[in-house]
Amino acid sequence: MITPLNIILLGIVVLFFIIIVVLIIRLDRSEKVRNKLETKFVEMENKANTLQLQTLEARLNPHLFKNILNSIQSHAYQTYFAMDKLSNVLDFILYESQNRFVSPKEEIEFALNLIEINKIKISPLFSISIKKKIDEQDPLYTQKILAPLISIDLIENAFKHADLQSPDAFISIIIEFRDNYFSLTVSNKVSNKSAFLKEHGGIGAATLEQRLKIIYKSCYKLERYVEEDVYVAQLKINLLEYKNQMLTA
Repeated sequence: MITPLNIILLGIVVLFFIIIVVLIIRLDRSEKVRNKLETKFVEMENKANTLQLQTLEARLNPHLFKNILNSIQSHAYQTYFAMDKLSNVLDFILYESQNRFVSPKEEIEFALNLIEINKIKISPLFSISIKKKIDEQDPLYTQKILAPLISIDLIENAFKHADLQSPDAFISIIIEFRDNYFSLTVSNKVSNKSAFLKEHGGIGAATLEQRLKIIYKSCYKLERYVEEDVYVAQLKINLLEYKNQMLTA
């Protein structure tokens, strides 16, 4: 039997249910708004860092293209070989370098292609040594953890400023990846031209150092020095330490 009291109680239950549903909907909307705001904040922060890095890289890439084209033009008889290497380099620049990180394996392959292109503009008799010390079993070797194009400046400067006329001239490049470290050491006999020191402090060097500071902070070491008539540049990045910092950030 339905009594007025039952009707009142039923009305209270329905009203209570409606209030709960409304609160749940509002809570859900509030959570979505909060998540949306957090996402936008992270996106803005990432865009700010990305924009700064892209600005630095945008200043770098035109110089790279110019040097590559000059190398190819100076030795037309090696065009086919150069175009093959250039194709690999351009693929990396156009596609992989747009990512925030690449694997050490990809960056090392890019560096080796870049070296082959630069070798075109020097005599076959010129002394150039390229050594690789790579632990391909290292788990970090294929992980996206290395900033793309990080090896350009050191390699380009060696070919640009080496003394190509001296009988004892040379360029030495050592690429290492082992014990979770990426290391690039480049040395060359320097030219006596007065422009050497000035040009070595140009856009490429400043860009590299700014990128390293932004990305790797305390996890890298970059040294440039001259011993007698040999210029040495060495970059060493502790990728495991950087990865651990990223995980705990």
